[in-house]
Amino acid sequence: MHHIPEIKSGQSIELLKALHILTRDGKLNQDSRRKLKQVNHLVQFIAPLIQDVMKTNPDLTLVDHGAGKSYLGFLLYDAVFKAMPGGQVIGVETRADLVQKSQALAAECRFERMRFLHVSAADAAQVDAIPAQVEIVTALHACDTATDDAIQFGLKKHAKYMVLVPCCQAEMARALREVKGETLSMTPLSELWRHPIHTREFGSHLTNVLRCLQLEVHGYQVTVTELVGWEHAMKNELIIARYTGQPKKSARARLEAILEAFHLQSMQTRFV
Repeated sequence: MHHIPEIKSGQSIELLKALHILTRDGKLNQDSRRKLKQVNHLVQFIAPLIQDVMKTNPDLTLVDHGAGKSYLGFLLYDAVFKAMPGGQVIGVETRADLVQKSQALAAECRFERMRFLHVSAADAAQVDAIPAQVEIVTALHACDTATDDAIQFGLKKHAKYMVLVPCCQAEMARALREVKGETLSMTPLSELWRHPIHTREFGSHLTNVLRCLQLEVHGYQVTVTELVGWEHAMKNELIIARYTGQPKKSARARLEAILEAFHLQSMQTRFV
């Protein structure tokens, strides 16, 4: 296996096979090679955050929203949690069949501190099975407003870190389309979203800008970077937020000014 550079030292080969990243004879196809490289890249960002929290809280909880097949959760557990005496990973997913498969795989791998819940990101904060305090929140390609729901979850759970890779976001594009007729005659800025494809792409970009400001309003220091090697331009943005307890003074005013400038006051409740 040492000749496959995407496989990190110490990674469980049996886990990679169970996740269907590796074939039964230990091979990688092109799609799996890309997927493993992507998730391993993200693990490199998250692992130090887990280790930082564990210095003062060895029994931390990490909640992964929109877990899907839980590639991220399993690889994080294998890379970090497996060697730790405490801490747990909770995967949140709306598709019951994926939850069942992940539960079975966790049992098979003897990942005792890994659980999966059949619940939406929007409702997860009210679930008794999730502790009142959650130290790390992740959301990898949680579609549409699920990333926003993950942020709200993190705020309610007083997360120390949030790690977000946003996916498509249609809500902002709908709002931009609704005010298009009004803004076209009022400001040349409306050219930024006049064409339908620009409406979609600009809507996603604007959403992420507002998400960052929202996190800064609530006392998080935000870093935005690129996940190298990830395909699809709007899916390789990585937002890492660390709670400092010191809100950025200008963040709320800037957020509200942007909403007003683009006539998006209807989105106020989403971000303010």
